[in-house]
Amino acid sequence: MKLKTDEFETKMKKSISAYSENLGTIRAGRANPEILARVNVDYYGAPTPVSQMAEIRAADARTLVISPYDPSSLKQIERAILTSDVGITPQSDGKLIRLAIPQLNEERRRELKKQVERLGEEAKVAVRNIRRDAMDKVKAQKKAGEMTEDEEKLSEKDVQNLTDKYIKEVDKVTEGKVKEIMSV
Repeated sequence: MKLKTDEFETKMKKSISAYSENLGTIRAGRANPEILARVNVDYYGAPTPVSQMAEIRAADARTLVISPYDPSSLKQIERAILTSDVGITPQSDGKLIRLAIPQLNEERRRELKKQVERLGEEAKVAVRNIRRDAMDKVKAQKKAGEMTEDEEKLSEKDVQNLTDKYIKEVDKVTEGKVKEIMSV
């Protein structure tokens, strides 16, 4: 019986999805609410994501506006942004917080490009690890006599095709993000 690749495809999709979410947090010189995805506010003793405490929207290409649902939490949100790795100083007017996204210089663009490419390689490694697990399962089934040699070859080919498909997907996502970073 040939190996069912559904579970491995699901794992590969999750790897791509996690990679894409990770890329969303990289500041590319444009206002993107995703850059605050990892910022947590100490709200009544519990770490709470900013997105659950406030509306975050892009006012224009270079400005994010944060409107807290609870006006008393404004200072806590501002402090959380300052202490985070976002690298942008928030400006507060007492009701809203504005984040002005600075223009990236050439050196910073190259650093971000390298970071994106490194993350892309890590995503490819994750996909290849899933391939290895699938191949191990194929070999185990062959050894146990659950599949013939022909079924083993077909299963290995299916797993390899699936891997190639998702490696191309990682490349496509990486290329898109690099293009976004490098465009002035």
